[in-house]
Amino acid sequence: MIFTPTDLDGACIIDIEVREDERGYFARVWCSREFEVQGLKTDLVQCNVAYNHTRGILRGMHYQQPPHAEVKLVRCTNGAVYDVIVDMRTDSPSYLKWTGVELTEENHRMLYVPEGFAHGYITLQDRSELFYQVSEFYTPGAEGGVRWDEPAIGIQWPDVGALTISAKDRAWPLMRKDPA
Repeated sequence: MIFTPTDLDGACIIDIEVREDERGYFARVWCSREFEVQGLKTDLVQCNVAYNHTRGILRGMHYQQPPHAEVKLVRCTNGAVYDVIVDMRTDSPSYLKWTGVELTEENHRMLYVPEGFAHGYITLQDRSELFYQVSEFYTPGAEGGVRWDEPAIGIQWPDVGALTISAKDRAWPLMRKDPA
């Protein structure tokens, strides 16, 4: 695996090394030793799949609050998405900064999302599916979120036409600005 740090402290893009032949391909997408060497968390406890029927579905921006903050390792297994993370750690040098990466079934790329980051994505193709490995069990009472269109963050989403966004994701409140 090839680990490429992003501009956000602790987050990285992971490219797998595909071994191809006439039958297809083989690649390792998880190795606790390789993750440990990179200083990444290795105790992943749950796997999730998110399937999206159509292009233009926007999910996010989600996180779990401490003490249930979670690491996510995200990979697109079918279709394509633009995956976005935002550093929500107030003590971080990259606080409220974001990065986005295209994850597709063709590029096999993964995104490592550290604890304290909000995560979301928009589907670029119909029938897009994501596979998540997470470091904490889902805890409904610890769920948090930030709006996908939060002005203080300014995420530049790709134009995919009409968006489908859940009522829950539309309802996250805008962040309060600090008094001047």
